[in-house]
Amino acid sequence: MGTIVVVGSSNADLVIKAPRLPKPGETVTSGAFFRARGGKGANQAVAAARAGGQVVLIAALGLDALGDDAIDGFEAEGIDTAQVRRIADVPSGVALIMVDAAGQNAIAVAEGANALLTARDIRACEPVIAAADVLVVQLEIPLEAVTEAVGIAHQHGRQVILNPAPACRLPDQLLSRISVLTPNASETELLTGLAPDDAAALDRAADALLARGIGAAVITLGVSGAFVVTRDRRETVTAWPVTPEDTTGAGDVFTGALAVALAEGTPLIDASRFANAAAALSVTRRGAQPSAPRRHEIIGLIDGRGPA
Repeated sequence: MGTIVVVGSSNADLVIKAPRLPKPGETVTSGAFFRARGGKGANQAVAAARAGGQVVLIAALGLDALGDDAIDGFEAEGIDTAQVRRIADVPSGVALIMVDAAGQNAIAVAEGANALLTARDIRACEPVIAAADVLVVQLEIPLEAVTEAVGIAHQHGRQVILNPAPACRLPDQLLSRISVLTPNASETELLTGLAPDDAAALDRAADALLARGIGAAVITLGVSGAFVVTRDRRETVTAWPVTPEDTTGAGDVFTGALAVALAEGTPLIDASRFANAAAALSVTRRGAQPSAPRRHEIIGLIDGRGPA
């Protein structure tokens, strides 16, 4: 079993599934409401734990009921929460999510305690990061915390996965320390200035990412699968045909499952197939963390048995 350290955000997701997403100034009725645990870091930690990894989470939560609920959820999944900072007088993060009938979503986030995770907090966790097989980071926490975590992992020779979401511009010094980048199409466009909307554009975007020093990339393309890019190989991993219920968190499930496979020593192409199967299962279910599949389900899909 590989050890994965996830440094990232934790939110409470307040979700409305509506017939369609509202336009600016418009109210759409006939929606169904539910609450789920979320946040990109938390989602990836849960996805990795369910996929078979031994997971440690480094995050910040408010000293409030939402934070208590998040901790309860992590511990129920077997995730080590000893490095989760609790902050008084600051709310835990909250995401307001709308999902339409086709499974597409629109999300607004109030960062709360997530915005207070500091580089100093990360430095205090150096022994934990140094002992990991894989470090996973995203961008819903301050960039200084991400940079510190990546620097520590790089110093100790650990593999680093960066899911560059929410999309923002990133320095080459940070990207040059990333083992595997997992952007979607829009994040790829922001990082390279190239929309990967056909095979030729994908190749150009891949060249641009590698030129920035990234070790490898897996560009997730939804129903078109995932494009795996290394210095000596490029290959498309085909998507599993499923009917989407809710795409929220699919990229996080992909990244968490990918981390598990890489921590176990699986080659990147095969690890991407494992992650693609996990993400496919996740979009057939509602919610971010609740949708993450168990390891036996992922293997069952890959082996042609369907979810076990």
